Amino acid sequence: MEEFANTDVVAFQNKLYDLVSMPVRIGNEMEGVLTFALEAGTATAQEFKRLTHTEVALLAGERLTACTLVKPELQTTLHARISDTGKNPDRKEPFKVILGGEHFFVVSGNLNTLDESRSAGYLLLSSYEQELNALFAIQRLILLVSLMGILVSATVLFLVIRKATQPLRELQASAEAVGRGDFSRHVLVQTQDECGELASVFNRMVDNLKASRQELERTVETLKTTQAQLVQSEKLSAIGEFVAGVTHELNNPLTSVIGFAELLQQTPVDARSKRFLDLIVNGAQRCHKIVQSLLSFARQHKPERKLVDLHELVDSAVSILQYQMRTSNIEIETKFDKALPQVMADPHQIQQVFLNLINNARQAIEGFRSKGLIRIKTEAKGNFAKVTFQDDGPGISAENLKKIFDPFFTTKEVGKGTGLGLSLSYGLIQEHGGSIQAESKAGEGASFIIELPFASEAERTDTQGSGAEKQDPVLQGRNKRVLIVDDEEGILNLVKETLIASGFQTETARDGEEALRHLSERQYELTVCDWKMPGMNGRQLFEHVHKSNPQAASRFIFMTGDVMNESTSGFLREHRKICLEKPFSLDDFKRAVIQMTEAG
Repeated sequence: MEEFANTDVVAFQNKLYDLVSMPVRIGNEMEGVLTFALEAGTATAQEFKRLTHTEVALLAGERLTACTLVKPELQTTLHARISDTGKNPDRKEPFKVILGGEHFFVVSGNLNTLDESRSAGYLLLSSYEQELNALFAIQRLILLVSLMGILVSATVLFLVIRKATQPLRELQASAEAVGRGDFSRHVLVQTQDECGELASVFNRMVDNLKASRQELERTVETLKTTQAQLVQSEKLSAIGEFVAGVTHELNNPLTSVIGFAELLQQTPVDARSKRFLDLIVNGAQRCHKIVQSLLSFARQHKPERKLVDLHELVDSAVSILQYQMRTSNIEIETKFDKALPQVMADPHQIQQVFLNLINNARQAIEGFRSKGLIRIKTEAKGNFAKVTFQDDGPGISAENLKKIFDPFFTTKEVGKGTGLGLSLSYGLIQEHGGSIQAESKAGEGASFIIELPFASEAERTDTQGSGAEKQDPVLQGRNKRVLIVDDEEGILNLVKETLIASGFQTETARDGEEALRHLSERQYELTVCDWKMPGMNGRQLFEHVHKSNPQAASRFIFMTGDVMNESTSGFLREHRKICLEKPFSLDDFKRAVIQMTEAG
């Protein structure tokens, strides 16, 4: 049997040796064995590295006998790892290890030795640090390229968007300018696309807004003037309410003064006392006329047309302004056509026109001369009544004469006129089928001429009434019982004395509750009741009586010193009741009593 040489690895004293043993024969006899030992060190490891293209570490037990790792710190770290874990196991699968911050894939294996008590092995370490660094470098490059791409794309997109939105920014700037009130800004139409169409629409909108603003400014100016007129109207309304309240308080004593003065005139007195009585009656009638004029002017009412004596309306307007004329040293001279027929008109509206013309003349004269004169003349002109108001003020220039009837035109200082008086007067006269015109020369005064049509024959016929009934009213009481209800003692006594003188039996009550007790106790042929009283007023008293005693309620005459509103007038029409407005004359009172007592 032929024998061959054997090779092996031997771990000896923490070193590895490659052994080659071969038999020595002399003849056919084996004389011994020849063994060669070569230490497996760094050179061996380098040879393994060349063959495997990895770093190689040779192990003898727990000792690192050779290693191709160049860095000493890596070898030290590897040796420490081997010492910590003990004998290196034979691992078939590669595993990862980090040495000095460097990453390695490791494959381990055992070397068979003659001495099984000692282990010999190897480690193959393949560093992937370079690949990992290359991967990180590629990632950084990709990130950098991506960022550069994003930056370039963003820049391109920004420029594209800026170019595309340039018309919109111009539109925005123009819109902000328009918002600040600058309507001169327009957007330049550069394209025919949607932006160009939007710019064209915006420019048209700006033009419309500019026109609208100009119209709004004109409207605002008109509203300012209207507001001034409304403030003036509110003042007049407040004055009207005040006048209505004051006249209500004046009407009660005036009724007493006029009534008792008329009673005294019916008694035999000496000439001196009669003269005094005439003065009292005339003064009271004058107060009555002023109060009625104020009430007529202040009263809110619906337009109504009736036969009107223009002379009475002129006198009424003059009475209202008499104090202002006297304190302004202005004299009013009237020249009336006594044969002037009546006109069909709303007396309140025509009186308002007259008041406005007279007051305008007064204001013009005050700033021009210390003493002035206003002439008022009436005359017939065909089928029209002509009323002329002439003053000796500064007159009106030819330029202003053309515009004086225009709304809001005024030559007065700010706050002293609204420019609506003459335009309203013009409208009112036109509504009555008449005309109003002005004639003037600068420095020679002014004349305002009003023409109103006379009432037709049919209108006079329709309004003709009970003229015969107003002559010589004679009361015949014949012991008829009358209840007088009023909270004013003077009115109670006046009515009582008037009725007693005509044969009536009278009883009085100072409020509605007391009157209700009287009416529940006995029958009366007539109840004369004040409309406005503290507690239960006249209307409430009537409604109570109407429910319990309709016969007594049918014999009611009301008296009032207050303004007759629409509610009161409607109530009186509904129940067909007479209401005497204070101050009333005794003749008017007697006619009302005759009408009510004879009706039953």
